[in-house]
Amino acid sequence: MDNAKIGSLIYKLRKENNITQLQLAEKLNISDKAVSKWERGLGCPDISLLSDLSDIFGVDLEMLLSGELNANPSFHGNMKNISFYICPVCNNLITSMSDAAVSCCGKKLNKMTLQKAPDNEKLSVEIVENDFLISSEHEMSREHYISFVAFATSDSIIMRRQYPEWGLQARIPVYAHGRLIWHCTRHGLFYMDI
Repeated sequence: MDNAKIGSLIYKLRKENNITQLQLAEKLNISDKAVSKWERGLGCPDISLLSDLSDIFGVDLEMLLSGELNANPSFHGNMKNISFYICPVCNNLITSMSDAAVSCCGKKLNKMTLQKAPDNEKLSVEIVENDFLISSEHEMSREHYISFVAFATSDSIIMRRQYPEWGLQARIPVYAHGRLIWHCTRHGLFYMDI
């Protein structure tokens, strides 16, 4: 840990939140001299205070310990580049327009790697009554199934949640060319352009 970087970050966060050293010290039940010492890089907060500091400033504990808040670059791309995070414990699905620090069920999640679907993984797509009818013979058991199907264009995304033990069949309105994205619980995240 770099005391100077952590102290500088605490100073910056304290100023951004319009909190004096004394007010921060009172929230943490410590002296304002301790806060001053941290901000000058002459010491570091006790480990028992880190969670409270994280909560007070609304920052990730890892970022606080690194002494840096790295802003994501401004995202001006299209929805076809959306990031997916899927919890391996509960299959919770979280999306983001750029890289994010995401956790679920007490575990840090990594962004899923989107891979072009090989022929044997591709979904069947037909146009029926102005909808894409998406289906597959993919196994849909509790251990191995497609958890969602999404259709992304440059400015929008439509997602359909899928459930084990139901056959895969989803309808998505046809309104543009785009990218079909789906998640297989065993093999990962796939896409095909349609």
